[in-house]
Amino acid sequence: MKSLLSLALLLGSSSAHTIFQKLYVNGVDQGELVGIRAPSYDGPITDVTSNDLICNGGINPYQQPVSTAIITAPAGSTLTAEWHHTLNQAAGDPQDPIDPSHKGPIITYLAKIPDATQTTVTGLQWFKIAESGFDASTNTWAVDTLIANKGKVSFTVPTCIASGQYLLRHEIIALHAASSYPGAQFYMECAQLSITGGTGAKTPATVSFPGAYHGTDPGITINIYYPTVTNYTIPGPAVFTC
Repeated sequence: MKSLLSLALLLGSSSAHTIFQKLYVNGVDQGELVGIRAPSYDGPITDVTSNDLICNGGINPYQQPVSTAIITAPAGSTLTAEWHHTLNQAAGDPQDPIDPSHKGPIITYLAKIPDATQTTVTGLQWFKIAESGFDASTNTWAVDTLIANKGKVSFTVPTCIASGQYLLRHEIIALHAASSYPGAQFYMECAQLSITGGTGAKTPATVSFPGAYHGTDPGITINIYYPTVTNYTIPGPAVFTC
């Protein structure tokens, strides 16, 4: 038990962070930092009550100039996010796309917005479109799969939402130091989308950031070393389905 606590403290001091910095639409690369609000520093957010939890960019200022591109994403299309340890990623980095110790879930949200390039992101209403957590049968976390896929994770734009401009909030929660709060590390960036061809047949239930997460959530404050994790509850609402 003592050795496991020591390991958690050691890993908690690690600086092996990560940044979502590229998006593909149906396999087509949209370009490095194109349409993505990415910070120049790869550090985490740890306060679930902070506005930085929305799209980052506060304590981790955005890389300048921030892209004004809006990525067209047809409803039903497959989007693939690509993560790397740092901007201008060097080859041979053992912590790319993220250190293997930073185990945890990967979660994706959308929020409709009048103008996907607007700087104000407070007050938006978010709905979850994808999540991946922990598979006890294989002892595999979503981050393990991300690393195996060289930093890439894919998800689908719902077909039944309204067309229009949206922000895509894509997030990793690293749990290596999450045995007490604050300890979980939140890595998120927002991409600027124009979703086309949506039927608008359904209106998703939404949540707010901050507000959707609490420090007492079992998926945010958890010791992933002891006792052995057999079940993990991903934070936030249920995934919206059409």
